[in-house]
Amino acid sequence: MQPFEYANATKKEQVATLLTEQSAILAGGTDLLALMKDDVVAPNRLVNIKQLDPLRGIAYQPGNGLRLGALTTLAEIADDATVRQHYPVLAEAAIEAASPQIRNLATLGGNMCQRPRDWYFRNGMGLLAMKDGKSLIREGDNRYAAILGNDGPALFVSPSTMAPVLIALGAKIRIYSAKASGTGVRELALEKFFVTPTKDGEREHDLKPGEMVIELIVPPPSKSLKASSYEVRQRAVFDWPLAHAAVALEMDGNTVKSARIVLGQVAPVPWISSEAAAALVGKQVNNDTAMAAANAALAKATPLSHNKYKVTLAKAAVKRAVINAAAGRVGGVA
Repeated sequence: MQPFEYANATKKEQVATLLTEQSAILAGGTDLLALMKDDVVAPNRLVNIKQLDPLRGIAYQPGNGLRLGALTTLAEIADDATVRQHYPVLAEAAIEAASPQIRNLATLGGNMCQRPRDWYFRNGMGLLAMKDGKSLIREGDNRYAAILGNDGPALFVSPSTMAPVLIALGAKIRIYSAKASGTGVRELALEKFFVTPTKDGEREHDLKPGEMVIELIVPPPSKSLKASSYEVRQRAVFDWPLAHAAVALEMDGNTVKSARIVLGQVAPVPWISSEAAAALVGKQVNNDTAMAAANAALAKATPLSHNKYKVTLAKAAVKRAVINAAAGRVGGVA
């Protein structure tokens, strides 16, 4: 591990003054410290935000929805009675996101900001893994690479399994900077937080220098909302998914009134499929309509030389998530 400075922030206003382009925020540290030990990243300063209590906690108001502080751990989300009552798919996603040991340390903000699990990136070859103007991933071992949104140099897959569920539920993310005017807080739809880099030096998150994630807001669920999440893994025990789908259906009796379908582990960003949603609207959910949605979701997939299998897995994830949502089952793993 390379030498670094350590700064302890006691107020969120301090963070922006302590952060530089070469520094990093320390919250749970479950991903960051591993990257530092492996010399993948080498921040010149760690800014500890663990004492910023306003960034913690879970609060629910029927008219406003759910507020999740960035320092809230995945274990706290999984165990919270309010989350389990009003957003059971989110509680289930938090359980499946990590092992019990990691859940007790990993924070929601850290989960949103975690770096790709891509083999090339984790071995110090950079986010885009380019050499002499050519992609090492495209011409090499691309078994786990993106099959959607992969027409540019970014071929890694977005790693968070919490993000697709939150996006399907319509979540927004709030970001703070003491350097900004007004309240210093900007809010954007969570899907806009994830970006696809097009050249070296760009990051996969919309965070400007001196900014940090402070909370996420999930709108109140309607009585007709049915949501589910489904992961396909190599092992049924905790493992990184090969494909993931999160589905939120607004039902009118047995008919789908509107749908939001988000795929994970298949693109550099959580992938919203408007085509899959359109295939369901106005129809009742059964094996045929769920399969039609799955086919629509992957119709534009462009697998690489070694990951065509991911198309089949992603279709299975979408189909099963849709069927489970309609049946009132909030999660599933295969």
